[in-house]
Amino acid sequence: MKITSLLLALSLFSMIQRLPPPVTLIFTGDIMLSRKIGAIMVEKNDWAYPFLQINDELKKADLVVANLESPISTKGIKMGSIYSFRADPRAVAGLSSAGISIVSLANNHVWDYGREALNETFDILKTAGINYIGAGTNYAEAHEPVIKDVKGAKIAFLGYTDLVPRGITGEQSAPAVGYLDLEKIIPDIARAKTLVDLVVVSIHWGTEYETKHNQTQEKIAHTLIDTGADLVIGHHPHVAQEVEKYKAGYIAYSLGNFVFDQNFSADTRTGIILKVTVKNKKLDQVESQKIKFTPTYQPVLDL
Repeated sequence: MKITSLLLALSLFSMIQRLPPPVTLIFTGDIMLSRKIGAIMVEKNDWAYPFLQINDELKKADLVVANLESPISTKGIKMGSIYSFRADPRAVAGLSSAGISIVSLANNHVWDYGREALNETFDILKTAGINYIGAGTNYAEAHEPVIKDVKGAKIAFLGYTDLVPRGITGEQSAPAVGYLDLEKIIPDIARAKTLVDLVVVSIHWGTEYETKHNQTQEKIAHTLIDTGADLVIGHHPHVAQEVEKYKAGYIAYSLGNFVFDQNFSADTRTGIILKVTVKNKKLDQVESQKIKFTPTYQPVLDL
């Protein structure tokens, strides 16, 4: 009897040893490294400055994913409004110092300085070892998932927005941005699902400064989960919105700001980071962590 119990215990121990270790992912909202934040980095001669107060928290994760809401370039001509952003190439050091592995470029500021600036952004990110989703040198690359094997769990990341001109989202566009079109996204998810364990879809959408998502967003997000996505990560409103569990997936409608010079209201002075734990190649836990911002726009945990 004792031998049987010992053998059972050894068998259970062996099974536990074979289980893959848990994977921790962190998702952040909007990062903009231009305007006042750019000026602060120049003044302090510190390109990692925006992330100094949050670095330790980010480095607890196996993978950090963010929305980069400004091209990083010295090139191009202003294509947008007075609210057009272009970050100094030296600012990429801050992303690297914070351990950010993937950035979404599918957003309304990616085209602020046009083709030249976007192409240089690709090159700068590649040189820094940072992957990007939601945009590419052509349509195929913009729709190609970034796939990461993290401790044995294969995870695909895709990015889209409906806040860019349609002229830069077509099959002949070069460079191109992934457009929020379910007829295009659903096949992208289906292809990715054949290659990985989990699919994450990043979407830049919604209405600025609204603290609740709308019914159109909800319908889209539910459709994405129904067709194979496991996580839908939203941003653009500059304020945090709801995190919803839907079936086996989760939807963060907006994470709000992460590094942005918008401390002008109570809602824009706070945001959330989403902490996701993956066990046995499946979602295990999804937790919202509140953050707030210093007078110089550094994110810190709001404990």
